[in-house]
Amino acid sequence: MHGSRIAAVGHYQPAQILTNEDLAGMVDTSDEWIRSRVGIRTRHIAGPEEPVDELAAHAGGKALASAGLSPDAIDLVLVATSTAIDRSPNTAARVAARLGIPSASTMDVNVVCAGFTHALATADHTVRAGAATRALVIGADKMSEVTDWTDRTTCVLTGDGAGAAVVEACAPGEDPGIAPVLWGSVPEMGNAVRIEGLPPRFAQEGQSVYRWATTQLPPLARRACERAGLTPADLAGVVLHQANLRIIEPLAERIGAVNAVVARDVVDSGNTSAASIPMALSKLVERREIRPGDPVLLFGFGGNLSYAGQVVRCP
Repeated sequence: MHGSRIAAVGHYQPAQILTNEDLAGMVDTSDEWIRSRVGIRTRHIAGPEEPVDELAAHAGGKALASAGLSPDAIDLVLVATSTAIDRSPNTAARVAARLGIPSASTMDVNVVCAGFTHALATADHTVRAGAATRALVIGADKMSEVTDWTDRTTCVLTGDGAGAAVVEACAPGEDPGIAPVLWGSVPEMGNAVRIEGLPPRFAQEGQSVYRWATTQLPPLARRACERAGLTPADLAGVVLHQANLRIIEPLAERIGAVNAVVARDVVDSGNTSAASIPMALSKLVERREIRPGDPVLLFGFGGNLSYAGQVVRCP
């Protein structure tokens, strides 16, 4: 009951890079059109031989290595994804098998772009309750598999990847490293971002999502900071769902995070759904743009229309 913290992070992206120029040869678009509207330059695309559980396992393995842990130290595996093809075994079970994690509880969490922050909160609650001591939390999506590559409004957005975090119990007397989550949804807007049909395809009402995010999300993000006992000005970093640079930049300003490093991984990675927040966080840590112990706001939003945010201490 002492709370939890992030001990280490890791990320993985496929080797193949798809540029805006490549897309211009596929659909009626251009580098200038894409950059001016969403700020994306490149995205990574997994091949047919790279399933989403493989992406997740690569990121999870890096987080374990960074934490200096063996697979048997993990007793809970949570994978946030909305692009798993098979119903069973679930992605978490396949990741545990790939990494050699024995006996852990394995669960998938499908909250689309807010999946990682929901899974992180679930891991925090589980560790606080004493039902697990150490969890591997992964956000992984293969958006290329659900993208309509003939639709220029959506195919310019998506990329593939995975990010992971090791969550463990705090020592007695240690301040929690994961603050209480603020989460919820707007059910009447649930159809604004969707992956549906056979074969499943990603689609969205872009203007509706933009208006909601830029007007409704800033006060929610400030409330998440309040739950951590902080103001936005106290933040050292802000990692929002990497949906669109034209959403991220004004949001960070409206939240009031005047002293924070703002993650802009969308520029080089595109929208990777549940992978976007842990991947961007891992890169900030790797580049030492944020330091151990720094407070960082994570905030996911998107499909359903669901949202979840919490302040974490940088590992």
